[in-house]
Parts: sequence; C-alpha cells; structure tokens
Amino acid sequence: MRRLIVAFTFVALPVAATLGAAQSARPAAAPAGVELDALDRAADPCTDFYQFACGGWVAKNPLPADRRSWGRFQEVQDRNFTILRRILEAPGNERPEGDRKKASDFYAACMDEPGIEANGLAPLGPELATINALSNPDDLPVLVAHLHGIGVQTLFRFGSQTDLRDATQQIADVDQSGLGLPDRETYLKTDTRSAEQRGQYVAHVEKMFTLAGIEADRAAAEAKAVLALETAMAKAMLGRVERRNPSATQHPMTPVDLQALTPSFDWKKYVAASQAPEFHSINVSVPDYMKALDALIASTPVTDLKAYLRWHLLHASADLLPKRFADANFDFFSRTLNGQQAELPRWRRCVGWTDDFLGEALGKAFVEEAFGPQAKADMLKMVQGIKDAMRQDIDAAPWMSGETKKAAMVKLDAVVDRIGYPDTWRDYSALRVTRDDALGNEQRALAWSRERNLKKIGQPVDRSEWGMTPPTVNAYYSPDRNNINFPAGILQPPFYRAGRDAAVNYGGAGAVIGHELTHGFDDQGRRFDGQGNLRDWWTAADGKAFEERANCVADQYSSYTVAGDTHINGRLTLGENTADNGGLRLALMAYLAGPGAKAPKVDGFTGEQRVFIGWAQVWCENARPEAERLKAATNPHSSNKYRVNGPLSNMPEFRKAFSCKQNAPMVRQNACRVW
Repeated sequence: MRRLIVAFTFVALPVAATLGAAQSARPAAAPAGVELDALDRAADPCTDFYQFACGGWVAKNPLPADRRSWGRFQEVQDRNFTILRRILEAPGNERPEGDRKKASDFYAACMDEPGIEANGLAPLGPELATINALSNPDDLPVLVAHLHGIGVQTLFRFGSQTDLRDATQQIADVDQSGLGLPDRETYLKTDTRSAEQRGQYVAHVEKMFTLAGIEADRAAAEAKAVLALETAMAKAMLGRVERRNPSATQHPMTPVDLQALTPSFDWKKYVAASQAPEFHSINVSVPDYMKALDALIASTPVTDLKAYLRWHLLHASADLLPKRFADANFDFFSRTLNGQQAELPRWRRCVGWTDDFLGEALGKAFVEEAFGPQAKADMLKMVQGIKDAMRQDIDAAPWMSGETKKAAMVKLDAVVDRIGYPDTWRDYSALRVTRDDALGNEQRALAWSRERNLKKIGQPVDRSEWGMTPPTVNAYYSPDRNNINFPAGILQPPFYRAGRDAAVNYGGAGAVIGHELTHGFDDQGRRFDGQGNLRDWWTAADGKAFEERANCVADQYSSYTVAGDTHINGRLTLGENTADNGGLRLALMAYLAGPGAKAPKVDGFTGEQRVFIGWAQVWCENARPEAERLKAATNPHSSNKYRVNGPLSNMPEFRKAFSCKQNAPMVRQNACRVW
C-alpha cells in the first residue's frame, strides 16, 4: 500500500495541510510566466542550468521530515489531495448512497485509529490460521490463490495482459514476483551497503514476527529462512534492464506446457481457487524463474514456506494494522531504505489509499473542482501541434529510410489522445465498504480489482480504460494500446495554467505531451506497431542506426552520479531519457511554430529561454541521498537534476538561446540525439 509517484511513466509520483489550507488549495497568485523567485541569478545557466532555474526554489523549500523527496510533483499532489480531503470529509458524506459514499467510508475507516488498535491482529486471524495449518505443499496453490486475492504478492504474479501477438485480445499471464526488498540486486550484490541492508531486512522481518506473537528464537530463525528463500528467488529472476526488451518476457504456452514446466505446483487447483475463467493460452513471462521456483517449492521445508507467506501477509497489511506494525514497517522501508525521518500525517496517507482503491469514485468530484474545459481545449491544441512537430522530426531524420519513416508516420497517426479523465467512470457497486473495517475494506477492494482483472482473460481489450486516477500527478504512454494519457491531476501549475505565458505552458505541459509521444518511439515503444502488436516494423539498417543513437544516450546518463557515490543506470533509464530529450525538443518546435513565432521578451527572457526555464522548473526538488540511491537502482527515471541538464546539454537550440560558449559545461561535445 506504499504509494510511489514517479514522473511520466511508460507503463505507476508525496507537508501536511490543515482543513483551513484546503480552502485555498490553488496558489492565490500563480505567476504568469517563469517563476522568478525560483531562479538562482548567481548561477551561470551555461554551467548548471538546473541550479540557475531551481536554485531559489531549492533554497526556499527545505526537505520536510516526513518526505523522502520534496519537489514540484509532490507539491501539486498535495494540493490535489487537499481537495480530495475536503471532498471526503464534507458533512453528510455518511448519508448519500453510491460511489462517493464508498470512498468516504473507506477514508473514515482508515482514519479510525482507535478502532484499528482495538481490532489488533484479529482481521488477519483467518489467514494466519490457514498458513499455520499448512502441512502439505500440495495445498499451497489454494492458499497462494487466496493470498493473491487479497493483495499479498507471494511467489509469482498471475493476471491478465494484452496479447502482444494480437493486441485486440487479453491473455492470461504469469510473472516473477514475491520479494520483500525493492530490488533483486540487493539480495545478490556483495558491497557493504547491500550486505547491511540485508541484515537490517532480516532484523525487520524478525521484529514483525515478534510483534505478531512469535517467540524470539523462532522469529529469528524464520526471518533468516525468509531471506534465504527470497535470495534463491532473486537469483532466478530476470533483471530490470533485461526486462526492458518486451520480447524477453513473451513466452506463450498452453496450460499443459506450464504444468510440465512446474510439476510441483498444481495449476488447476490455483486457477480454480482464483476463480479465473478457462483459458487455452498463457504468457509465461520468465520461464526460467518459474522452473526454478518449482524446484524451490519442492525442496524448501514447509515451515520455511509458511514463514515466507506469514511475513508477506504481515507486510502487505501493516499500514492498516495497529500502530506498532505500521511504525515498524515505516522504520525499515521508509526510514532505513529511503531516509524519510517522519511518517506522513494520517489524513494524507488515507487520502492516498482511498485514491488508490476508489480513485474514479473520487475522480468525478475532483474533475468538477480542479479541471476546467479550457485546460482540455488547450491540451488538445498542444497535442496536435506537438504531433505536427514529430511528423516534421521523423520526416527530417537523416538516419531513417523512407520505408521506416512511412511506418513511423502510420503509427504516429494512430496514437489516441486522452486528456483529463475517462469517458466512462468505473462502477464500484459490487464492492462492499464499511466505516469500521479498514483492513477488510482494503482486502475487499483488492479482491474486487483482482476479480475484475481476471475476468478480462479471453476477452477483447477495453481501450477506454485508464491506468491512472484523475487526481494523479503523472502521465503515461501505453505501448500495447498506442495512446497517450494525461490525468487532470498533472494539468495544474507549474505544468499548466490557463492564460499563462504560452512558452511556460509548452515547457511544462507541452514537454510532458512530447515526452509521452516520444515513448512510442523509444527503445521499448519502437518495438510495437500502431495497433499495439509487438512487431518489428524497422529495416535492419534503421534499427541499427537507432541503437547507435540510443547507446549514446545510455552512456551519457551512466556518467552521472547521485548522492556522491552512485551512478545512474543509463540502460535502465534509457526510455525515459530518450523521452525527455525528444519531448522537450518537440515542445520547443511546436511553440516556435505556433504561439512563439513572434514572442516578445517577458521578464527579460526570450520565448525560447522561457520554454527551457518552464521545463526545468517542473523538476525543482530536494531529495534524501538514501532515496536517490534507491531510485538509481530501481527507477527507470533519472535524478531530477539530470532530467534538466541532460537534455539541454544535447540541444544546440539551448546553447544558442543562452549564448553558451562551445566549451561550457552545459554544451556536450558529443551531443546525443535520437529524436
């Protein structure tokens, strides 16, 4: 239930506010152009543009104790959540029927800390008893299916996905999953920090076991058994970089083939207990992992399997268990791993979880209050301008053949634009929510969502669905559906404001549009055609030319370090870095072809300069070194500083706009460009 917000995903980015502050969730006097007080005038823009554009903001916005990072994304998300809090706490919410009442009840139960304390571990009693009663591995499939149904991810993940051979259909899918630490490499690396984190992890698991009433000696032994089992699982998993190639996780099989691959695990029992529909084909994302997992299940003592299942049940439930469990969970996963010193206020966490589980029930009210028709009209206009810029960019690319350019244009023309919120809102009528059962509400919401997901197996793809809730401060491109999606939550200052200087809107929201559009043609997206099928539509020579240009970007970002000692993984972040570089260039092209054709200076800056400052100022941030290191290991997005300086250092347009000398730090001698 930990909420992670990241910026501009390819596929899943948070100071307490009072009710009084909720009355003015939007800034009273948002700037009409660049945010002058965010600038550091003492910094040379040709030396460190991030410091020039954000140094003032960074100095005025110290990192709160309850945050692992504090930046513009979190600033907007907090404003959005303050609106949601007011909606959820509005008088009379306990009376009306319908989805809004469900959301209000979910939030009220979450806020009922005395009730949660009084219930103790009782809400987990049935599951703990079932785990304790496990004596035969043959009964494991039914138990795992039940745990999966209430959101406890153990051993593997099972669900539906688009059939990438025929993107109009949904197919069953099984994939690696089930680790407690956030990255498989932490189990495998031999450096001092990784070894220390493994030791701290074992101590945390042991503490959770003792809090659950297990005697000390047994808790210590079972915690070590959990680490041993998860380490063996991690060794068999496919790494994050390898998984960036979508072909690496496409292995269609029949159920008979899957059973032969994993003879120790009865899939008929699991599927029946999951209440999944009958299927004749399943994608086994990582066959080597499933084969190794089967051997582990056969060789691991039942007591160790039970310890592993018990740990993941406690971990998944901790936030809505009594305070001692939630505090222990925070202490390791937030304080130790991310450096966060204090927990978020309760209301903020409960609003986030309500948005996670009933986001479209809340989304209607949020859109009515925070997203006007002008925003949608402006965004659609920008989308069309940026698509036109991309057509020009593709047509002018000297490294692409006419054949590949033609196919790229077909794909670009097929991209569907979705702005603000879904056309059809999700129906939560079948979900039972009460005001006195916080953990039960979460479990039922997860079970409802899983049932909904499994019912898609064998059915046509519903291309109207959204993968983010309307208040989310993020955006995404979907490769298997070839659409770009911009929730209402991100179409707020500093990304966009109606009536603001167009240059700043293009640098913010426009570059977001360009970023998502470029994802359709990055190292992953380029492997899909306009209908969402995994198909190579590139000539061999053009594919090679793309890889050479992408290698330049990967090498560039791999040279950057965070927290003083950790390199960014340029391969892991390649798609996002490609999209940042391409998206900003497209936004600038569209601005100059439209409202920026004859733009005057504003506040002493030209239109081009204001586009670049607008881009940079959405990334202003303070972050803890622990969080930066973890981000570098697990997140496909680069550190915010390099999301600014990286693309700009590749752009001759930037060098010209700020009259940078050829040898300036912000001018790369070996400039990289894909798009």
